[in-house]
Amino acid sequence: MITSVTDLPVAGKRLVVRADLNVPMEGGRVSDATRITRFADGMKPLLAKGASLVILSHFGRPKGADMAFSLRHIRDDVSRALGCPVAFAALDQAAEAAADLKPGQVLLVENIRFEAGEEKNDVALAGQLAALGDIYVNDAFSCAHRAHASTAAIAGLMTATAGPLMMEEVAALTAALEKPQRPSVAIVGGAKVSSKIAVLKHLVTKVDHVIVGGGMADTFLFADGAPMGKSLHEADQVATVAEIRDIAAKHGCTIHLPADVVISREFKAHAASETVGAHDCPADAMILDAGPKAVAAFAEVLSGSKTILWNGPLGAFEMQPFDAATVALARTAADLTRAGLCVSVAGGGDTVAALNAAGVADQFTYVSTAGGAFLEWLEGRALPGIAALMRDGQAA
Repeated sequence: MITSVTDLPVAGKRLVVRADLNVPMEGGRVSDATRITRFADGMKPLLAKGASLVILSHFGRPKGADMAFSLRHIRDDVSRALGCPVAFAALDQAAEAAADLKPGQVLLVENIRFEAGEEKNDVALAGQLAALGDIYVNDAFSCAHRAHASTAAIAGLMTATAGPLMMEEVAALTAALEKPQRPSVAIVGGAKVSSKIAVLKHLVTKVDHVIVGGGMADTFLFADGAPMGKSLHEADQVATVAEIRDIAAKHGCTIHLPADVVISREFKAHAASETVGAHDCPADAMILDAGPKAVAAFAEVLSGSKTILWNGPLGAFEMQPFDAATVALARTAADLTRAGLCVSVAGGGDTVAALNAAGVADQFTYVSTAGGAFLEWLEGRALPGIAALMRDGQAA
């Protein structure tokens, strides 16, 4: 078990909180403040109890102290979300600023990746960060797969806890993958089997059904002898497909592929398209989406499932009309969730974008904004940021 900060008395305590405030910017302004608002919603009750916050976060991938990546750019957004003033300091001035914090006050520290020791998991830097407060709070699941000074080393130097978002994320993913209500189904899409070999090998041991979509489905179909034309597929992954199927068979997991597909001669939005059988792609065409028969069959699998885990789109969802299968299945999952018939958990950048495009992201049981951490969880790997919270003396 992990200790939640909400289980501790925090009045009068300075909380050193690792957040993920790495939000998209356009024209110098935050274009999507979802991560900031979700973080703030979890922190406001702690502030109301008399805690003060010292917030650590990265922003982008700076090479040294590049002010284009300064967290000053989001300070006002954080202040609005928290509903209180937010002080700001570079790390070399943060100790003095943190010491001056009164209950209910907030300090935002400059981009932690400006520090050379951050990505090296440097203990000296971790010590500098630990000195800023009384209790460490990791509320950044999306960074939990990184063994960095602000996510791993610091946890061994002070009382270490998980924040509300971290607890929510771990609970949702555990319920979906480790203790799912049965039957359970995973939808796995995306371009390449090779990028999700570990994910597929792990999932087929955990769930009852796996629906394969996107370019990954093309590779599975190719392994079955289906002509690919100009479709994206990986001819060198046939043996991998066979291995995944063998593991699935041993664990009683059924793999579902599209029975029909949508093809086009052009990879562009609104290109002329037609639907053909999954084994009938012409030599001059490419598969860009699952077809209506496939969607109907997939929806039937979802309708019979109690847990739905989704990572990756079923087609080239960025372009109409090749978003149709992803949108249709997303709405089916949302309908089932609203009706109380299943638990639905989704994650990954493309997946979140697809669910937003379908207008149903807020209708799933849980949607993770994490990318790499979500995938590594699906692979069954231990995440350093979470493992650090479970060290001797830290577990609840």
